[in-house]
Amino acid sequence: MSSVFDTIHNHHERAVFDAVQSAASRFPHLSDPHIQADVACVALNRLPPRYIRHDVDFSFYLTERERTENEVAISEAVDFAYQFVQAKVAMRARR
Repeated sequence: MSSVFDTIHNHHERAVFDAVQSAASRFPHLSDPHIQADVACVALNRLPPRYIRHDVDFSFYLTERERTENEVAISEAVDFAYQFVQAKVAMRARR
């Protein structure tokens, strides 16, 4: 079922997915795509949702300061998420 609602998405998704992939080289032991998807979920859950229909609309209304704050928040959320998932993987390995 295709509808106008199919255009709605969280603005942070693409940026978080890109940041997870960029940071992956620092966590080679977490290179499994399923683990990286978990990292993305943890990171997205740490960010306030920003639902939009068109990326250009959201970006157009952001100030430079807001853009910078978003980039920092995404980076911090992804770093936290990798550390969190890394700790969970290590705990499972001990069992």
